[in-house]
Amino acid sequence: MPDKEPTYSASQIAERLRDLPGWYYEDGCIARVYKTDGWPTTLMLVQAVGYVAEAADHHPDLAVAWGRLVVKLSTHSAGGITNKDFELARRIEDVALWRPSGGALTGTPNEFVRGGSPR
Repeated sequence: MPDKEPTYSASQIAERLRDLPGWYYEDGCIARVYKTDGWPTTLMLVQAVGYVAEAADHHPDLAVAWGRLVVKLSTHSAGGITNKDFELARRIEDVALWRPSGGALTGTPNEFVRGGSPR
């Protein structure tokens, strides 16, 4: 049986979260609130998060509501926060907040997805 993955202390987590603005540590998870412009966009975001999580074989807890998605990550098998959590958080952040920046893709005129307050 492989060794359990190393976990981060609360101070190490705080340090690593500096590279992930909007993410916070609470109740043993790193978490992020995303606000959307409504139910259809929330559902699209859930699907995008689900896709990258399944591809990574690392699965977040999601709280889904109209105009809001809360993502919570921890590595249950290790009993804490590991590199898996930070790497998946980065991938989710990149997908959720990606916008075209030039070229043929002009982007949606809607508010779409934006970072939200942690509370």
